[in-house]
Amino acid sequence: MTEFWETAFNDKQEMWGMNPAKSAELTKNFFEEKSVKNILIPGIGYGRNAQPFIENGINVSGIEISKTAIELAKKHYGNGITIFHGSVTKMPFDDKKYDGIFCYALIHLLNSEERRKLIQDCYNQLTENGFMVFTGITKEAPNFGKGKLIEKDRYEFHEGAKIFYYDQESVKAEFNDFGLFEISEVNENQPMYLIKCKKK
Repeated sequence: MTEFWETAFNDKQEMWGMNPAKSAELTKNFFEEKSVKNILIPGIGYGRNAQPFIENGINVSGIEISKTAIELAKKHYGNGITIFHGSVTKMPFDDKKYDGIFCYALIHLLNSEERRKLIQDCYNQLTENGFMVFTGITKEAPNFGKGKLIEKDRYEFHEGAKIFYYDQESVKAEFNDFGLFEISEVNENQPMYLIKCKKK
């Protein structure tokens, strides 16, 4: 996984441009509404999705597997973001508790055990009544069912990228124990679920 992303960021640099994803904007509005002051972004990449939060005075920390992506983020945001270098599968990187966690287009790249651990680790790093928001690709995506079947609903269409495709049932199965209260649909470059949880 490290090598895959290191190569991707090395070759393509800011491959998704600098505009934040629609989900980041929606989550920023939601976090503002809930007076969230500090957030963690696992899989922060080069930081484009941190932008709306930083601009609105929310303190951002991130986790990123690619050193190249971290360098790009530093170039754009200086020391405005604290970024831990490593895989999200090795969380936690600090003992801080966050009001909010935003995890964009990452969870579907993991296997079932890693997904479970990521959700649990994020939940553990929330303050009481904190919120976590995930986006996961849905079975409406054009590549669902294409390529090599790895495990149930998980396919490798491009070499190195094994993707798990969610439906409502699998979202509930994975997130119900972690304060799941809303599943909505959002169309990015792929159809996604915006999954919201609250720590009780």
